[in-house]
Amino acid sequence: MKRVSSKMKISNCYHFVTNLILIAFFSIFICSCAKDDDQSPANPTPVTPVGISQEIKDLIYFKGNESAPTVLINAQAGPDIELGTDLVDNIFENFNTTDILTVNVHQAQTLNPTILQGNDITLAQAVSFNTESIEPLYQVIKYFKDQGRTVYVLGISFGAFITQELIAKKGIDSADKYLIITGRLDINDVVWQGLSEGRFGFFENGVTPIVDPEPGMDVIERNIGRLAAGLGMNRYTQLLNTVNDLSNLTYIYGATDQAVGSLTAEEVAFLESKNANILTGNGGHDTPFFGFFKQGLSEAFGIE
Repeated sequence: MKRVSSKMKISNCYHFVTNLILIAFFSIFICSCAKDDDQSPANPTPVTPVGISQEIKDLIYFKGNESAPTVLINAQAGPDIELGTDLVDNIFENFNTTDILTVNVHQAQTLNPTILQGNDITLAQAVSFNTESIEPLYQVIKYFKDQGRTVYVLGISFGAFITQELIAKKGIDSADKYLIITGRLDINDVVWQGLSEGRFGFFENGVTPIVDPEPGMDVIERNIGRLAAGLGMNRYTQLLNTVNDLSNLTYIYGATDQAVGSLTAEEVAFLESKNANILTGNGGHDTPFFGFFKQGLSEAFGIE
């Protein structure tokens, strides 16, 4: 039997104790991991749907999945004193909106119709009310953008002017893409000036403005006209000139639009200089909507 040195004995003892400690450590570690593994599948962390806050719901009418990754926001036409539902319903029912939430946003006069009732408002008041209308629109856009969603903005007729004002005041990057239908960048002065006085008019052949000599009989209609004047007075070829690129904007207009007039050569040239996508055809104020709406949604947003 060979003699084992004391040094070797001590070394063996040291390794024995060390091994015990390591075994104990790994036993605790493995046990702990096993408990975590047991708990994870049985009790997964619940995923909270994105949804829509009540504050935002109070500002909109909507259809579709509340957690959809894409949101199509309409700046309401008119002006009107009630929040519309027809356009949102139409888009929801006739287009592929599986992953799209479609929204219409309140404006100042739909939130509080009394501002247009009773007495004639001034042009300055109309401008102020239009400014108020931009805020809920921007609030809704920013809310969904902050959630990481893709946001598209649609503006038709009066909504076209609201959308242009949104871009001018809040920036082209407020939303991802825009579709404007039957608007004007620089509507004729005689038209908005007449509306500011409660006098209505139209464009003969989409070119020549003809304005009534006397104000309309209904105070609400006169005030609605002043809201239109409060935006129509703006020269958007100047206000939007600071925007370097409008390639995320599709603009549709009718060559014989009797309500707001056809875009002038100067307005078209401005949009072209900013790389906007322009669609046009013969027809009045409604024809571009019915004739080009499907194409516009497809080209602007990829909605079929």
